[in-house]
Amino acid sequence: MYAGIDIGSRTICFAVVSGDQVIHSKITDTGFEPVKIARSLLKGNYEKIVATGYGRHAAVSDFAGKVITEIKAHALGAGFLFPGARTVLDIGGQDTKVILLNDGGSVTDFQMNDKCSAGTGKFLEIMSGALGYAHVSEFARIALNGGSGVKISSMCTVFAESEAVSLLHRGVKREDISLALHASVVDKAAGMLVRVGFRNPLVFTGGVANNPCVVKLLSERLGVEVLVPPQPQLVGALGAALSGRKET
Repeated sequence: MYAGIDIGSRTICFAVVSGDQVIHSKITDTGFEPVKIARSLLKGNYEKIVATGYGRHAAVSDFAGKVITEIKAHALGAGFLFPGARTVLDIGGQDTKVILLNDGGSVTDFQMNDKCSAGTGKFLEIMSGALGYAHVSEFARIALNGGSGVKISSMCTVFAESEAVSLLHRGVKREDISLALHASVVDKAAGMLVRVGFRNPLVFTGGVANNPCVVKLLSERLGVEVLVPPQPQLVGALGAALSGRKET
């Protein structure tokens, strides 16, 4: 058995593979002691434990046998779930990555956003709270019923929040503002995809891939099918586990 653990800014994801099967997986909050939480997920004997994500170096100094980058991890995981994938879009809690793959599934190019929460899961979380939604899932669901015509001009989280609240106070419908905020996330992601020269099939990974409004708008904006794994947050952990299997 090979274990992969992805210690991210918002969640810790854990996956175990045996042969060509994922036999165990777990997603939990990162919390304030990520290495301690990550270690608590390790129940069993593994031939290799590979770490990725923000906390990968802390993990390798504690319990992991190896680290790999998030770029490589998501490429391996997406290629395993969708053989023939050529582009991976990963939007997580605090960053966005676009990864290009060749015919063999190896990384040929990638692009990351700057160190800013604009266009990420954190951005959507903050905007959800600013508009009074109990959860991001409610924010996404209501945004699907919004009408076009509202535009959020700033991608800076602080300014966009102020802009959204101002629109709300002016009587603009909450669902219309919600749609506009989702569209701003898609605009940023689509711009990155176009700049790097994405190819189909396109696989969407990371926590934001659970957002049906972002998936729908992205597909419409690019004019392509967007492939979403059943548990998109686990793709990095899966790729980490697969890298351990590959080297044995």
